[in-house]
Amino acid sequence: MEYKIKFNYLFFLKMKKMATKVNKVVWITGASSGIGEALTYELNGKGYKLVISSRKLHDLQQIKNNCPNNENIAMLPLDLLDFNSMSVKVKEAMSLHGPVDILINNAGISQRSLIMETDLAVFKKLMDVNYMGTIALTKALLPYFVSRNSGHFVTVTSLMGKFGSLYRSGYCGAKHALHGFFDVLRMEHQKDNIDITLVCPGFVNTNVAINALTADGTPQVINDKATRNGLTPRVFAQKMLQAIESKKFEVYIGRKEVVGVYLKRFFPKLLHRVVLRNKVR
Repeated sequence: MEYKIKFNYLFFLKMKKMATKVNKVVWITGASSGIGEALTYELNGKGYKLVISSRKLHDLQQIKNNCPNNENIAMLPLDLLDFNSMSVKVKEAMSLHGPVDILINNAGISQRSLIMETDLAVFKKLMDVNYMGTIALTKALLPYFVSRNSGHFVTVTSLMGKFGSLYRSGYCGAKHALHGFFDVLRMEHQKDNIDITLVCPGFVNTNVAINALTADGTPQVINDKATRNGLTPRVFAQKMLQAIESKKFEVYIGRKEVVGVYLKRFFPKLLHRVVLRNKVR
C-alpha cells in the first residue's frame, strides 16, 4: 500500500511537471535545419507551444508537417539582418500563442577562411548576423520579459565563444561578443527573474560547415570531417533541452573538443599547441 501511494505521488509530480511544460511558449530562430530543426521536434514532442523562425518559410512548413502535434507550431519568417523589423516581429510572435516564455537564439552562420585573405565585408556580415541580429531581437523582446517579471533567453554560441581556432576568426569574434553581452544581461536583469542560458556546441553534424562563409563571402559548399563526425542534431538537442529546463548559466556540449574550454582557462599555451597540431578545418 505504501509503495502504491508513493508511486501515485511520483506519477502526480511527473504529470504536474509535464502540464507546466505544455503551457510554455518557445520561440526558436534558425529553425529550418540543424540544431533548430532538432529542437523543434524535441520540444513539440514534449508539448511545448512553438514559434519557429527562419528566412526559409518552405523549410519551416516541412518541419511543421513532420511534427505530431503540429497544431502547437506557428511559423514566423525572420531575417536577422533586418534589425529594424524586430519590434514588429516580437509583436507578431506574441499574437500567435500568447506571451513568449523562452527565446532560443539559435540562428547564425559560420566561417572558414584565413584572416589575411578575408574581405572586411565578410567579418561585418558575421558580426551582423551572429551578434547584432541576435541582440536586436533580444532587446526587442526584453521589455515584455521585464513587464511580466519572467523570461528565459537561451543563446546558442559555440565553443568558439570560449577559445579560438584557425579559419574562424570572425566567427570566434562574434561568438565571444555574445558571451560578453549575455553575461551582462543576466547581471542587469536577474532582479526581473530573467534567466540566461548560454549553450556552447562543439562539433554537430549539421550544414554549418557547408554554409560557412569563405574569404569572399561565398559558402564553403563542402563539409568538414570534424563536423561530419560530430554529435547528431537529435542527441545535441536532447542535451540542450536538459540544460534549458535546468536553467543552466552555461553549458558545453560536444565530445573531446569540450576539453578546450578547460585548457584555455588553465593551460592556454597548451591549448594553442593542441589546436595548431590538430589543424582542424
